[in-house]
Amino acid sequence: MNHSRIFLICCLWVGALSAAQAQGKLKGVALDSVTRQPLAFASVFLANTTLGVTTTEQGQFEFPKVPAGTYDVVGSYVGYRLAKQSVTVGPTNPEIKLYLAPTGNQLDEVVVKPAPNKPEEYEKFARLFVGGTTFSEQCRISNPDQVRVLYDDSTKELTVRAKEFVQIDNEALGYRLKYYGLDFNFDEESGSISYYGQPVFEEMKPRDEKQRRQWAANRATAYRGSFMHFLRSLYTNRMQAEGFMAQQVRVVYHPQYERAQELRRTLIENKPDGPFTAAEEDSLSRWDAMAPVSATLNPAPLPIDSVRRISADGRRTYLRFTGELQVAYFGEAPDPRYKKPMSPLGYSRTPYPAKRQVSRLKLRGRQAEIQANGSLMNPLDAYNGEYWGFERIGEFLPVDYVPPTSAGAAPASSAPPARASSK
Repeated sequence: MNHSRIFLICCLWVGALSAAQAQGKLKGVALDSVTRQPLAFASVFLANTTLGVTTTEQGQFEFPKVPAGTYDVVGSYVGYRLAKQSVTVGPTNPEIKLYLAPTGNQLDEVVVKPAPNKPEEYEKFARLFVGGTTFSEQCRISNPDQVRVLYDDSTKELTVRAKEFVQIDNEALGYRLKYYGLDFNFDEESGSISYYGQPVFEEMKPRDEKQRRQWAANRATAYRGSFMHFLRSLYTNRMQAEGFMAQQVRVVYHPQYERAQELRRTLIENKPDGPFTAAEEDSLSRWDAMAPVSATLNPAPLPIDSVRRISADGRRTYLRFTGELQVAYFGEAPDPRYKKPMSPLGYSRTPYPAKRQVSRLKLRGRQAEIQANGSLMNPLDAYNGEYWGFERIGEFLPVDYVPPTSAGAAPASSAPPARASSK
């Protein structure tokens, strides 16, 4: 199974969390790391949010209302390297000092321009990064000249970096996204994609009230069934009520696969031009059909306590399970551009509703902490695949997005029963 690294950080669920969620004030100063002088009119933002400000002439900045949680505070200034500091927002917060390092005197340096991107490699990156959903079709990278794409023939890896940031205009959701510090990797052999950075969202101005309503509806659609939505449902103990069902996946690795491939190579090397006997043809067919791994699905839905763990003091919530999960969402049909079959591993013994989105989930370690605001403390602690792997920048929502009250929960009639037979 191919996995995409999960990098989306999730946000508040409007019903259960917003009332209880504390807010704090965050303020600080942006400074030159060498001279310790303040940097006037620098850009400071909280990664994965729509929260961004400009420093004063004294280099000071302030975010008056920030929901409690852990954020990357990022500073950007022309002629300086990006600065980042992780901070946990609570009732009281110390003043932040962001030190930005100058890039040096460009007049004294020999500037070597990198070779231009190969069109086919850039197009592959853009397609993989933005995604192939209906909303992705309305996304555009507006500064392609800032992107550097490199393909390694020996490792079959595509890596992408940006000089400062990659800007994506999402006309489907009404966001202008600046993705600072992009670190994108695509492994051609395994099909896995990973990307990480410090994105900031800017609300685009709608042409009219009709477009404003359409953007609101599209954002709610992007939210429903997303990994963001799933994490909130775990944190608020509403997994089933929100229309999700998790099932255990059992993956078996076949040691005989390598031996079969070795026998296949030997046979072909000994008879490079054939012809093969009927027995040899039969052996080749069986070896070609053999898969290195197989996966089976336990049809019984997992209770929420098999998917998450609460610390003894009740202050921390963790995404925790063994092996891999198949996660089904029953509140919305998949994007029509998704061509893979849903639930390739099988179904619950109770028939699934017609509308469903089915994804795969795996942890990097034993567990991943979910913050009070519904995000993963470390977004790289989990991997996803299938439908969640299909949804990328086209459905990317900021951490401070709050859906309408009716956007999250699936209709009661579409949710599966709490238990199904596991015979």
